[in-house]
Amino acid sequence: MPVLNVAYVGSEDFARTLGKKGDVRDIESYVHKETMDGDVRILSLLRPLRHPERLRPLLSVLNVAKAGIVEVSKIDASLGEVLVAFGSANITHGHVIISPEEGGWVDVEQVRLIVSQAGIKDWTIHETVPDEHELRTALFSYMDSLVDSRATEENAPLVIPIDQHFNVKGVGLVAIGYVQAGTICKHDEVIVLPANEKGVTRSLQVMDDDVEASTAGDRVGVALRNLREEALHRGCVITHADAGALIRHDSSKFTISYAPFQKRELSEGGVIHGAVDLQFTVGRIVDIEGKTLNVEWEQPLWIQAQGNAPVIIAQLDAGNMRIMGTAENLSVA
Repeated sequence: MPVLNVAYVGSEDFARTLGKKGDVRDIESYVHKETMDGDVRILSLLRPLRHPERLRPLLSVLNVAKAGIVEVSKIDASLGEVLVAFGSANITHGHVIISPEEGGWVDVEQVRLIVSQAGIKDWTIHETVPDEHELRTALFSYMDSLVDSRATEENAPLVIPIDQHFNVKGVGLVAIGYVQAGTICKHDEVIVLPANEKGVTRSLQVMDDDVEASTAGDRVGVALRNLREEALHRGCVITHADAGALIRHDSSKFTISYAPFQKRELSEGGVIHGAVDLQFTVGRIVDIEGKTLNVEWEQPLWIQAQGNAPVIIAQLDAGNMRIMGTAENLSVA
């Protein structure tokens, strides 16, 4: 079942027209399934809650999404941060929907300018709320265009960042997360990082269905045996043992590519966060020369060896624009 994860920032009312409401944590999910020529395909909308109060849920959905939808009810600093975050996450396909508050007005040309400057100039701007069937068709069409890249991701080393876990009676320890790369099968031996503890996949579940295998794009529940519950926490990663899928960064050296609209510059001694693959890790800048930073991380930051996932750098005390930019030329310091 191919899945397109879509980061959605907008009202709950419009989200309900696009999919059936599912999980609610600090992220809401809305799922729409369609069958075409006997094959099931899925749109999974992920709606972060409590933005702008909290930044992490927004960055978490951007870590796993391939497309975006932003509903614009007004133009403010929060909208700018959202659009810049999408650009920093390199989400090149998306839809901006103009939907003013009752009695309000949104300047469409100003929205066009902000979208272009935020680095998502190829997004479609809808001056009125589109028909939900039209929007879903556009998203499915984009999903179809990703066939080759999805095949590449499925054949890559396994990476599953975990966002929740619990014990289920009769099943045991279950970890839930998004398959960012690779394929996991029943009875696979896996390792959980950073605990560096091994376990065996007892069973897999995707969209409430038991499956034999789960691939890139899936939100999967992995039932594990021979693993301590203490090895799991939000932001830990499941991979295959000895696959070399991830590189451990206790400290990193990288060039900061500053985000649009960011007027603040990072400085030595500053505290930042690195967001990638559902990790949200605190770091301190120990040295800076121009735009090249050396950062020590409070907890190890695990980076895909193939280097496909953008690392977003944020600073939580940076006012209305907390997205500082992205880490380029990243290496272990």
